[in-house]
Amino acid sequence: MKNNNNSNISNSVNMTPQRPSDGEISPSVRIKAGNTAGIVGICVNFTLCVIKLIAGIISGSVAVIADSVNNLSDAGSSVITAISFKMSGKPADSEHPYGHARLEYIAGLIVSFVVTILGVELGKSSIEAIISPEKAVYGALTFIILGISVAAKVGLALYYKAVGRKIHSVSLDAAAADSISDVMSTSVVIIGAVISRISGIVLDGWLGAAVAALILYSGIKLIIETSNPLLGIAPDPATIRDISDKILSYDGVIGMHDLMIHNYGSGRRFASAHVEVPAKRDILESHDIIDNIENDFLRDEGLHMVLHLDPVENDNEQIMELRRSVQDIVGLLSPNMDVHDFRVVFGTTHTNLIFDITIPIDYPENDAELCHRISHGVKGLIGEQYNTVITVDRNYDRTVNEN
Repeated sequence: MKNNNNSNISNSVNMTPQRPSDGEISPSVRIKAGNTAGIVGICVNFTLCVIKLIAGIISGSVAVIADSVNNLSDAGSSVITAISFKMSGKPADSEHPYGHARLEYIAGLIVSFVVTILGVELGKSSIEAIISPEKAVYGALTFIILGISVAAKVGLALYYKAVGRKIHSVSLDAAAADSISDVMSTSVVIIGAVISRISGIVLDGWLGAAVAALILYSGIKLIIETSNPLLGIAPDPATIRDISDKILSYDGVIGMHDLMIHNYGSGRRFASAHVEVPAKRDILESHDIIDNIENDFLRDEGLHMVLHLDPVENDNEQIMELRRSVQDIVGLLSPNMDVHDFRVVFGTTHTNLIFDITIPIDYPENDAELCHRISHGVKGLIGEQYNTVITVDRNYDRTVNEN
């Protein structure tokens, strides 16, 4: 049951003051760190692009030129990253009540597509160089520039990784992975250049193809990784456990279910759950407990929590015994199923057991077949006079884990 004063989520986002939870930093610091990382990336990658392009032209190497173009795309990606941090820090508005933090995910996806397209284009150029090979001349200057490039990219990857871990940035994690792939591609060019210089074998086109393959692999991997937050991924099990433990720790709470967590970017997390309380407890007291839980989560975790109050008859031994029996029957079908919202309507000729069951989102059996099996089990193990009225809930924080 949600406090009326907090019923409007957009107002909660815009107006409720909150301090960053443990492990989080303020939005202003996060934006500043992200912008700085973007500017550093632009400067480093553009400089590497220029000096490698010069080395590629002097040596006549398609592979070195391809590597320089790769750095140019990285500079462009850094521009996108810097812009995304600036835009994602915009406050929530009437059209975007959950804020703009997911723009960072979109930026990461754009970077991924740029990397992938670049891999395809460089692959085409390399194939042409394989078909019509021209010997490249690798001088000392080329090797020095390539060595500087590897060192700079290692440093940039470590920098991106450190900042990305500190501010929990998907796009900077993607940029760090891209920098590592650049280190690999440039290392391949260096090794191939050494072999070509010693043996005289023309490997330039093949080296370019190897670089293109590494870039393409990195791009596809990044597309998958940056798409997941936009599509919506299952919350971390540790997060689920921590939230559940905290809710259950409050006096007057006897159970919970139907936990759902939504992530709209850094500092924009929302969750909802059903909280079970004793049916005979004063409703105003239970409502006050729910309000306290919601406010505590917002203050301590920066998590906007919406809780629904479910009264449970926990002092009627007959009803509790029936519930335990039904839970045992459901547990035989799957250890990941839970019974909740359990009610009993007694009659002279039959008794209705009305309840919900929570099952994993990817449970293979359809709802009608599952309900039939549970009903058959209830009649067989508890008694023919018991009818079941079952509502099936797909649980968004669990997966099938059958043994």
